[in-house]
Amino acid sequence: MKIVVQRSREAHVSVEGNITGKINRGLVLLVGVTHDDTEKDAAYLADKVVNLRIFEDENQKMNKSLLDTGGEILSVSQFTLYGDCRKGRRPNFMNAAGPEHATKIYEAFNRFVREKGVHVETGMFGEMMEVHLINDGPVTLILESK
Repeated sequence: MKIVVQRSREAHVSVEGNITGKINRGLVLLVGVTHDDTEKDAAYLADKVVNLRIFEDENQKMNKSLLDTGGEILSVSQFTLYGDCRKGRRPNFMNAAGPEHATKIYEAFNRFVREKGVHVETGMFGEMMEVHLINDGPVTLILESK
């Protein structure tokens, strides 16, 4: 799995003009799944995301986690994270998991995050989405389970 983590002040995702997920302060996650990802990968990254110390403490040091701050998550499925652009000019998406497997792992990831007590909003898997966010910092990180 790959996740692009963006610290945000507020964010929402919409499909065909309808908001499907909206958060205040927290993290926007673009979540990609590949063929051999398992629920073990999803659990590992769920734990990593909620415990990343990327929020500022009283001394303006990145020393607090999402759990420490009570932040929320906007989780958006993103198969294009597995786009291979090394050859030619059009990405190859052969490393992205198919919809059935990707949905299962993506939903497991969101479930694991919720089990840790974090509020999770989502987009709609497989749909064209518009993601709006105010990136806080900006702080953007990439996590991988492998």
